[in-house]
Amino acid sequence: MIKKRLLKILIVIMVLVVIGFMIPKETKPSSDTRIILEHTYKTYIAPGCFEQSNPTNFLQDSTLGEAQNLNYDAHDSCTIDRLKNEKDSLIISLLKDVGVLDKKWDNW
Repeated sequence: MIKKRLLKILIVIMVLVVIGFMIPKETKPSSDTRIILEHTYKTYIAPGCFEQSNPTNFLQDSTLGEAQNLNYDAHDSCTIDRLKNEKDSLIISLLKDVGVLDKKWDNW
């Protein structure tokens, strides 16, 4: 009797895991993702785009959350591309959101 219940529970868990890998979900950069604020133009720059962005000297190392609070826009298409959402499965996205797996923005 207990073995049948345990088997049913395991089957349900396995089905949910398989479904979790099949359902797509976008992983977004977190608000603490490192970016550079370009105060002259009221924009933000992804670190990998800094050299080609032709910035002024009115810069600040900050976070995406701060840039959003200031209502700054992305500086250029390079920054937009670097901050595009990742397309993952539901389980992978959840693991990235809780910090078990790294997001592509975590090492900036």
